[in-house]
Amino acid sequence: MIFGKKHALRKELKRLRIHARHNLIVDDDILSDKQKKALREIQGACAVCNLDSEDDMEKTISKYGRSFGKILPSPKYAWVREYMDVLAVAMAVAFGIRGLFLQPFKIPTSSMQPTLFGIHYINNEGKTNPLLGKLSPPLDYMLFSCERAKLEIRKSGYLKPRGTFRFFVPETRFGIFQYAGFNIAGINYSLPGDIPKVLEYSGLGKREDDIEFREGQLICDGWLSSGDHLFVDRFSHLLTGLKRGDIVVFNTEGIYYDGSALAKKGYYYIKRLAGLPGDTLKIINRTLYIRPRGESEFRPATEFSPKFEKIYSFKGGYHGHWNVAVENDLSGERGFEIPPDSYFMLGDNSRNSLDSRYWGAVPRRNIVGKALFVFWPVSRRWGPTDRKGPIQVSTDLETMKSMHFQ
Repeated sequence: MIFGKKHALRKELKRLRIHARHNLIVDDDILSDKQKKALREIQGACAVCNLDSEDDMEKTISKYGRSFGKILPSPKYAWVREYMDVLAVAMAVAFGIRGLFLQPFKIPTSSMQPTLFGIHYINNEGKTNPLLGKLSPPLDYMLFSCERAKLEIRKSGYLKPRGTFRFFVPETRFGIFQYAGFNIAGINYSLPGDIPKVLEYSGLGKREDDIEFREGQLICDGWLSSGDHLFVDRFSHLLTGLKRGDIVVFNTEGIYYDGSALAKKGYYYIKRLAGLPGDTLKIINRTLYIRPRGESEFRPATEFSPKFEKIYSFKGGYHGHWNVAVENDLSGERGFEIPPDSYFMLGDNSRNSLDSRYWGAVPRRNIVGKALFVFWPVSRRWGPTDRKGPIQVSTDLETMKSMHFQ
């Protein structure tokens, strides 16, 4: 028992000395000269204390252990500093992960529909989410990124000029949500989205001011979604490389189209990788054919990756790859050969996609990473990207209604 007590006192004395030394090193820049002198005195007293004398050790511990509170008093609201330290470390880790491994990305346009959606309108009759509209409006937005877009005419009359777009004026709610306001028969209405988007989904932009709207007429009945938000894997392609069929995010630095920098339209783009360096590509009957470097025959893209199969299913809005008669025409006998260290990118919505058919291949240095996970909204696309097949509805090339099913 005596040995046990002496051993415990020695450990306590050692902790006291280490504590003093730690504070001298860590807080050197904020301690006063008086505090530093007192901490050095504690270090010295612990160093010369007789480790074989219990009385000597008890006196040293009792004297200098209590003095710590006077030398280093706890600052007011010390808990605030502790929480701020934890928050700073958490943020540093989060930003480190973002910079090295994961990057959030918002789909800007409809060029990858129906695989990934940008800002788009969801018709009430065409929705595939059974919960949409059954929750409160705040929950509809928090879960599904959707704002109600319903317009029923309350009084017969005509669309009257209000603002810079002749009939429409931009509005905001809570400083962040964009709306378009307009007036029919003296009654003010508004729909979510900027003016071009509202004109697109409501059809109001196709109407003339002399067309009368009837009381009870339903102009639109649906929701406007702010689009898919996903994480981009910035790291794995550096180890394993990119493969045909991968969905890739890249920047447009140094890429030009129609005489101007593509970055003016958008700095980040997302497309499906269609061809690797050295590949020669053709589009025949809305199907992409690939001839890898060193081979003599073209083969359909589906033989290189099953991810292309849904594009040629002609279901759920998928409609194959369309050729465009521009500089990178893929219908010719020779096809298009991809330069070294470059990739050919195509949008899944190829009838409405500005991609490599227009501005050529993407240099390797522009690659940001691969689309990894849709984290918002909660829709049929939530989760690992590109995992869902097409909705089992035939694509109508005239109306493309199935393109917009959510």
